[in-house]
Order: sequence, then C-alpha cells, then structure tokens
Amino acid sequence: MRKPIVTFAVWAFALAGALAPANAEKAYGPGVSDTEILLGANAPYSGPASIYASFPKTMLAYFTMLNEKGGINGRHINLLTRDDAYSPPKTVEVTRALVENDKVLAIMAPFGTPTNAAIQKFLNSNGVPQLLVQSGGTRWNDPKQFPWTVGFNPTYELEGRLYAKYILKTKPDAKIAVITPNEDAGKDYLKGFKDGLGEHVGQIVAETTYLTSDPTIDSQMVTMRESGADVFFAEATPKFAAQALRKAASMGWKPLTILPTVSNSVSAVLEPAGLENVIGVVTGLYLKDPTDPRWSDDPGQKEFSAWMKKYQPNASPGDLFNVQGYTVAQVMTAVLKNCNGDYSRANIIKQATSLKALELPMLLPGIKVQTEPDNVTPIRQIQMARFDGKSWALFGDVLSDR
Repeated sequence: MRKPIVTFAVWAFALAGALAPANAEKAYGPGVSDTEILLGANAPYSGPASIYASFPKTMLAYFTMLNEKGGINGRHINLLTRDDAYSPPKTVEVTRALVENDKVLAIMAPFGTPTNAAIQKFLNSNGVPQLLVQSGGTRWNDPKQFPWTVGFNPTYELEGRLYAKYILKTKPDAKIAVITPNEDAGKDYLKGFKDGLGEHVGQIVAETTYLTSDPTIDSQMVTMRESGADVFFAEATPKFAAQALRKAASMGWKPLTILPTVSNSVSAVLEPAGLENVIGVVTGLYLKDPTDPRWSDDPGQKEFSAWMKKYQPNASPGDLFNVQGYTVAQVMTAVLKNCNGDYSRANIIKQATSLKALELPMLLPGIKVQTEPDNVTPIRQIQMARFDGKSWALFGDVLSDR
C-alpha cells in the first residue's frame, strides 16, 4: 500500500521541480532578461520597397520613447531590424541570424508578402512568433497550419471585396481595368476583387500584372487605357502606384481610380505622381491621415504630431507609413504588457491572439484591433476616402464583411 504513495510523492516532487525552474526563470523566452526584451525584424531599407523604410524607423523611434519612460515592467525593448532589400533569400538569411545568433524572443512586424512567405515555415517549425506581419496576405490568418503567425493589415481579399462592392454601388455599369503584382499579394487582391464583383466579374475588360523588378509599367498602362475602362484598380506597391497615376495623367486617361491601403501615402505615392493628377482618387483607410484638417483638434492626432516632432523631426508629415509604424508599435506594446511577466514564446502568441477591441490614437473612429485564436487578423475594417488635392477626405460608413 505504501508503494503508490511513494510513487505519488516522487511524481509530485518531480512535478514541483519541473515547475519551480519555470517560475524561478520567470517563464522567460530567448532574448528576455530582467532588463531587456529583444525582438527582431526584416526591413526594406534598400531595394524595390525601400519607400517603406519609414515604417521600421518609426517603430524604432517609438521604442526609444518607451525606453526613456522605463520600458515595459522595467525592461527596455530592443528591436533589431535587418535590411533584406525586399529579397526573400535575403529575408531568410537575416531572419535565421536574428533567431539563431541574436536569440530574439520574436520576429515583430516583419515586412512584405513574398519575404514573409519565405520565413513562415521556418519560424513556425521552430516555435518563433511571427507577429503583426506587414502584409494582408490570407496566409497570415491560418492559425491551424501556422499557429505562430499573426497578421496585422486587413486581408487583401477583404479589401478587394470591399472595393468591388463600392464600384458596383457607385458605377454599376463600370468597365474595369486591374493591375496587380505577379506575386501572392496580387493574387489575393484579385481573388477578393473578383469575389466581390460576383456575377459582374465580366465587367473586367483589362487585367494585367507586373514584376517588382520591372523598371516601369508604361506598356501595361497603355493596354488598360486602350481597353476603354472607366474604372482602374491600381493594386500596386508605392513605386508602381505613383508611376500608374502619373502615366494615366500623361495619357489623358481619367478613370475612377482606386488605390490599395498599401499605397495611399500622400508623400510616398501621391506627391511623386503630382497632386494635380490624383484629385478624385479613392482608397480605403483604417488610420488617420495626418494631413487631414478634420483631425487638427483630435487628441490622438495632437499626441502623434507632438511625438513626431520630438522623435521623427525630419520625417514627412504626409507619410502614412509613419502612422503605421507608430500604431503597430503600440499594438506590440499592448501584447507585451498583457504578458504580465510571462515572456515565454507561447504566452506571447496567446496574448497576440486575444486582443479585445483595442482602441488606439491613430485608428479611425470605429476601427479597433481585435484577435481571437481562430481569427488572427487584427484590422478587419476600412473606410473609403477620396483625395481632394490636399488630403484624404473620408466618406461613407466604416466597412467590413459583416
């Protein structure tokens, strides 16, 4: 009769011993100490997507501010960003180095669709959080297959569907031209767009693609103009979106033009295209446009502007990628605060997938950050806006699939 008791006592002692080190070590994952939390990310400081470089720079500046205030629970946030030139092989190289050599706790806000696709399996097979991915690919919202991945942007399929519904409501007899990058992001946008058109998909009269390595898209633009289209979905990254807008103006082609959320920065896209050429262009927004006078007395905008003047004094005030970096850093801060001292990778994912109606200063009213274990896309709403020559003017209601 004593043997089971002894066995239980030994098991209980062993269990206590197994739990004690975890508690003694405060459930720290790699890259965490009593004074630091180490995060990592690829960043497009060079290459064809370098126009997005303001995004990681703003995140770094935000954590500088946060660390000046004592960090999170006395720990400074150290974000290591590594230039991958928007090249998937380079992304793999820098990400492996961050995980295996630098021993980061998580990869935070890694940039790009093809670049993140190149590292997703590596990170998931090694149990490394891939958090707040800067892409709207549907593959970032697949927690069954990729439980360590959490997206951020509205999915491109959702965005495409909402634009299609807007077109059908605004110009039901539209003849539509579409250009997309020849990569997963373009395919997701196009699928959502066609799903949104439904039985009206035949109204697409021109459909073309481009490669990010192409010098220009002038020939594609000529093809689309000659199709007779009166609506143009310019689903392109900033460099090519600016080219498209400028080329359309030079040809005298004036369709209703829609830009995706990834390419609606005033300073990075509209100004290079010529502000006089883009009046009337529409897009979807989930962030406040700092150039929009409607926000001049808004507390969140005032807070952001004051922060920019101090921590990003040389940055363009019309660059929405600064707002994106600022907001993403705030989401990551919320995740880390919610960890309550348990900085294991498993708890990082648990907190990142259970964000409840998080309101942030630079999100549009009515748009909140929300995640659940079975739906890990934090931003799921947009509001349409039209460029009036100076800023994006919002119109209509906040839109979602619901």
